[in-house]
Amino acid sequence: MIGIKNVGVYVPDTRMDNVGKAIIHNVEKEFIEKKIGISQLAVKSKPQTTSDLCMAAFNHLQEEQADLNKKTIDFLCVCTQNGDFRIPHTSAVLHSKLGLSTRCAVFDISLGCSGYPYSLLIAKNFMEANALKHGLLFTGDPYSSIIDEKDKNTDLIFGDGATATYLTASPLFEIGKGAFLTQGDSYNHLIKERGKRLHMNGRAIFGFVMRNAPGNIDECLKLNLLEKKDIDLFIFHQASRYVVDNLALRLKIDGQKVPFNIQNIGNTVSSTIPILLKQYLTTFNIEKILMSGFGVGLSISSLYIRRSQNEYS
Repeated sequence: MIGIKNVGVYVPDTRMDNVGKAIIHNVEKEFIEKKIGISQLAVKSKPQTTSDLCMAAFNHLQEEQADLNKKTIDFLCVCTQNGDFRIPHTSAVLHSKLGLSTRCAVFDISLGCSGYPYSLLIAKNFMEANALKHGLLFTGDPYSSIIDEKDKNTDLIFGDGATATYLTASPLFEIGKGAFLTQGDSYNHLIKERGKRLHMNGRAIFGFVMRNAPGNIDECLKLNLLEKKDIDLFIFHQASRYVVDNLALRLKIDGQKVPFNIQNIGNTVSSTIPILLKQYLTTFNIEKILMSGFGVGLSISSLYIRRSQNEYS
C-alpha cells in the first residue's frame, strides 16, 4: 500500500514585514497580527522558478532520507497552478533537473488550496494501479509573482514555499478515503486572468468555507468510519488565523488539535498542509490525522491518514 514516507520542505529565507504594510493598506496592525495572523511573508528571489523551489524541497528531503535513491523513482507529480512555463508541464522540467529515469511517470496537477489531499489520492491510486514503488509528490505555488502589491486582499496573505513528499510501499502514514466538494460557478472569487494580477474575494471564500467545509469533513470521517473524537490532529489549509479558528469553532474541535503555523511564512497555497504535516511525522502519539484543503475553484478536499501499524511491528 502506497503512503507517506517523509516530507521535505523549502521556505525561502527572505522575509517581508507584513505588519509594516498596515499603513500602506490603511488597516490596523492588530488586524494583521491577530485576525490574519501573519506577521511576516516568505518571498522567493525573482529568478527562482517553481521547479527551483521544488528542487530545494527535494534537497531537504534527500538530506533526511538516506535510502532515497533517485534511480528508483518511477513516479513524479507536481501540484501547481503557477508553473515555470505555460508549456511544458513543470514536472517535466523538474524531471530533467533531478536526472530521473526516462521510464518515470511524470505529470502536473492543476490545483491550489485543496491540492494536497487531491494529489495524495491521485498519486496513491496511480502508483498502485501501475505497480510503481517510489514516488515524489511536489507542491509549489509561488504567488509573489502574481500579486498586486496595492491589493490588501492578497498582498497581506500569500507567501512562497514548496514541499516534496516521498511516497513508498513502506510508509509512515497510510492514506485513507477522501471527500470532495466543488462550487464551480464561484470560480471568479479567486482568479488570475490573462494580463492581470491575482484577484480574491476573501469574504465570499470565507463564507464558502464556513458553509461547506464542516459537512465535507464530517463526510470524510464517515467514509473512514470515524468520529471527530477519534482524530488526534486536524490539519486545515492555513488560509489565515481567522479562517482556521472559525472552522475549528464551527466543528466544535478543541483548538489544541487544530494547529496554526504560518505566522512567519504566509499562506503557501497547496504547500500549507504538507509544511504543517512535516512537524508531526515523528510525533508518535499523533496517529490519526484529518486534513482539509479549501479555496481556489472553489473547492474543498478532505482526507484521512493514519500512522502505519508496521511501525510498531
